[in-house]
Amino acid sequence: MKPIQLVDLHTQYSRIKSEIDEAVLDVIESSAYINGPEVKKFQAELEEYLGVKHVIPCANGTDALQIALMAIDAEPGDEIITPSFTYIATAEVIALLGLTPIFVEVDTDNFTLDIEDVRAKITEKTKAIIPVHLYGACADMDAIMEIADEHDLKIIEDTAQAIGTTYRSKSGQTHSAGSIGHIGTTSFFPSKNLGCFGDGGAMMTNDDDLAAKLRMIANHGQRIKYIHDSIGCNSRLDSIQAAVLRVKLKHLDTYTQERNRAANYYSQYLGELEQIQPPQTPENSDHGFHQYTIKLTGVDRDALKEYLNDLGIPANIYYPVPVHLQKGYTKYGFGVGDLPVTEALSEVVLSLPMHTELEKEQQDFIINSIKDFITK
Repeated sequence: MKPIQLVDLHTQYSRIKSEIDEAVLDVIESSAYINGPEVKKFQAELEEYLGVKHVIPCANGTDALQIALMAIDAEPGDEIITPSFTYIATAEVIALLGLTPIFVEVDTDNFTLDIEDVRAKITEKTKAIIPVHLYGACADMDAIMEIADEHDLKIIEDTAQAIGTTYRSKSGQTHSAGSIGHIGTTSFFPSKNLGCFGDGGAMMTNDDDLAAKLRMIANHGQRIKYIHDSIGCNSRLDSIQAAVLRVKLKHLDTYTQERNRAANYYSQYLGELEQIQPPQTPENSDHGFHQYTIKLTGVDRDALKEYLNDLGIPANIYYPVPVHLQKGYTKYGFGVGDLPVTEALSEVVLSLPMHTELEKEQQDFIINSIKDFITK
């Protein structure tokens, strides 16, 4: 059995090596490294894949979130509702812009926004909601868009972990994650389901005016060179990364299928243990399984993690400390006990190796090792 990786990028690359190498060398031969043809082609192809009118590539997923907040004219004092059970970037950009993060609970089974807690925390200062499609499953976007309409709020989808996931609305229509809110954002960090070989990100919208603002802000606040209509930043996806992403986009549906195959295999056998709850897929969403995250009951999670790591199984915790309890965010008025579901989840979740290259032999070893620990 080959060594188990949390994410096996090298083996994935080896399967598409000739395509990747040719694409990268073509960019080097062209010397069009910034805003070259590959970026424009990738933009158009991702628009078609997602069924969205505008894709605006940028330098990374964190920039995408920040630029999105700038584009909706959020100002200091405005409140932005977002989960505390997420990666720090979601809240980080809120704080960086002088806005106020309002942290809400997540559903205990699928880890996405708790709709009732969102409703309870809307005030006259609320400007936007950032739902996070955590681990690869979509939040309840029907309910979130209804709230947005009721209160005239903007919705910025954080789709960094759910690119390629499909959401089914109550009307029966299907939508790609990131194409439902006013703005969608995503990351192309190498370990993501659609990842490049460095940093990269994108914003998505069906609104022409928002698209124009997003492009302008990402380009130093200029529509015309040297004419700066707003404060902006420098956030670009380079041509080599775009070339890599063009190749991998063609394989994304296959990657999603492979992740689901691996997830189903885990769940089939780990679900036999009463101490383990496998990940739950919401009724209105597919699952991209960026992470395969189990919940443990009556098991020392940290001891299990250490046990697996010692066996060469790189299990990890996403996320051990909720954002509202991080030292840098205590000034926003949240403390221990304010988000009990989130705080409880942070003590019991464990993510197992999940990627497109997992082999049955590796998964059997992981599953049997977990069973050995729990039943010994």
